[in-house]
Amino acid sequence: MVGANLLTLALLVPAAVSSAIHPGAHRRQSGLDGFVKSESSISLQGILNNIGPSGSAVSGASAGVVVASPSKTNPNYFYTWSRDAALTLKVLIDQFIAGDSSLETVIQQYISAQAKLQAVSNPSGDLSNGAGLGEPKFETNVTAFTGDWGRPQRDGPALRATALIAYGNHLLSSGKQSVVKSNIWPIVQNDLNYVAQYWNQTGFDLWEEVQGSSFFTIAAQHRALVEGSAFAKSLGESCDGCDSQAPQDFWNGTAVISNLANNGRSGLDVNSILSSIQTFDPSATCDDSTFQPCSARALLAHKAVVDSFRSIYKINSGKEAGKAVAIGRYPEDTYQGGNPWYLATLAAAEQLYDALYQWKKQGSLAITQTSLPFFQDLDSTARVGNYSSSSSTYSSLTGAVQTYADGFFSVVQQYTPSNGSLAEQFTRDDGTAISARDLTWSYAAFLTASDRRSGTVPASWGGIWCQSSADAVPGQLGHWFLFHSKCGILVVSAVYETLDKH
Repeated sequence: MVGANLLTLALLVPAAVSSAIHPGAHRRQSGLDGFVKSESSISLQGILNNIGPSGSAVSGASAGVVVASPSKTNPNYFYTWSRDAALTLKVLIDQFIAGDSSLETVIQQYISAQAKLQAVSNPSGDLSNGAGLGEPKFETNVTAFTGDWGRPQRDGPALRATALIAYGNHLLSSGKQSVVKSNIWPIVQNDLNYVAQYWNQTGFDLWEEVQGSSFFTIAAQHRALVEGSAFAKSLGESCDGCDSQAPQDFWNGTAVISNLANNGRSGLDVNSILSSIQTFDPSATCDDSTFQPCSARALLAHKAVVDSFRSIYKINSGKEAGKAVAIGRYPEDTYQGGNPWYLATLAAAEQLYDALYQWKKQGSLAITQTSLPFFQDLDSTARVGNYSSSSSTYSSLTGAVQTYADGFFSVVQQYTPSNGSLAEQFTRDDGTAISARDLTWSYAAFLTASDRRSGTVPASWGGIWCQSSADAVPGQLGHWFLFHSKCGILVVSAVYETLDKH
C-alpha cells in the first residue's frame, strides 16, 4: 500500500468560534420550521466547537482533529473516531460546496490530520499492509490509542474516502488537479486499497459491540469503491481493487439483519436506516439493490426498525404505527440504560426526506407488495400501484410521508434543551438529555436531515449506474450483494443475467 504524503496545503487562521454549548433545562416550544432553522445554526457551531485547534470545547486537540464529544467522564469520548470524523467532514464539505466558503480551512486541516493519522502505527497495525487503517479511534493529539477496544472497524476508511472524494471532485471542477493528485489522492488511494483488501473480513460494527459483517460497513465500502473508481480515472490513476466482489446476505424477507453475527439479537437496528441514507443518490431511482431510501425494501426496513421501539420506551407510549417516535440504536440496547439517540431519530426523518426527493424527481411513486405495509400505516386505503405526480393519490401519499418525517424532527425538538445542545441520547422515560454531551455526530445528523428537508442534496456518487429488479428475487434467497465498479451492488440471482450488460 502506498504511504500517504503529508499535506502542504496553505491553511488560513480559522475564524473564532463561540464557547462550548452546555445543556439547558427547558425544551423548545417554537414552531418546527423555526426550530429547524435555529438548531441548524447551533449544530454547525456545535461541530466547529469540537474541532481542533480552535474549537472552544476541545482545548488541546490538534489542528483538524474532530473530537467525538467534549465529555471526558461517564463516558469519555474525548478521542477522534475515524467514522464520526469522516461523517462530520462530509457534512462540512457539502456545506462548503453549497456556498459556505468559511469552512474550507477546517476541511484542509482535517485532510492534513488524516494524512498524519494514516501513518500512525496502532494496535490494529500500520500502513505497511494497510491494517492500521482499521483502527477505530485515536488520541486527539494525533497519536495512537493503545487501550483495549473493539478493533478493527472497517467502515472508517470507506467513509473518509467518500468525504475526500467529494472535496476532491469540487477542486477538480475548479481546475486544481495537481492539488488533488498530491494532497488528496494519496489518502484516498490508501483507503480504497484498504477496502479492497479487507472487505471480506469481519470487524466490529458501527456501535463497536458486535464482531461480524455489518450492513452499514458493506454499504459504505460499496459506495467508496464505486465512486473511487471514477475518481481515480478522473485523475489518470487506477483503482484495481475497486472491482472487488463481496457477497453478503442481510435481507430476511421483511427486514434487514443489520449484523451477521451470533449475538442473540433480532437484527433490527438503525444501522439499516443509516445505510440507506449513506447510499442515497439523488440521481438514482427507487432501486432495492442499492437500498435507495425510496426503494420498497428500504421503506419496509424503516417500518420494521421504527416499530421495534414503539413499545419499549415510555416516551413513545400511545403512538401507533404511522406516527413518529423516538428511535434508538436497536431494541435490545442496554448502553447507558438503552435510550433513544438524537442521531437515530434524525436518521429516520432523513430517509423519508430522501425518498420524497426521489419521488419528486422521477415524477411518480410506486407501491409494491413489499412496501405496502409502510404506506398503509400512513393511509389505510393505500393499494399496490404506480402513481403519477399529477394524481391525487401521489399528492396524498407524499403529504403523509412529509408529515411522518416532520414528526421525527418534532420528537427531537421536544427533547432538545432550550439552548439547542444535542447530547448522544435522551432518556427513554422522560426524554432528559443523557450520556456524552455535545456529540459531534448528533449535530452532523441534524444538519443532513435539515438539508434534506429543504430539498438540498449532495452530488450523485454513481448509484444509478446499476439498476436491477430486486423484487424478482425470492424472499428466501435473501439480499446478496456483488461489488463492481461499473454497476454497483447487484442482487446475486440477477448477476448471471445482467452483469455482462454493464
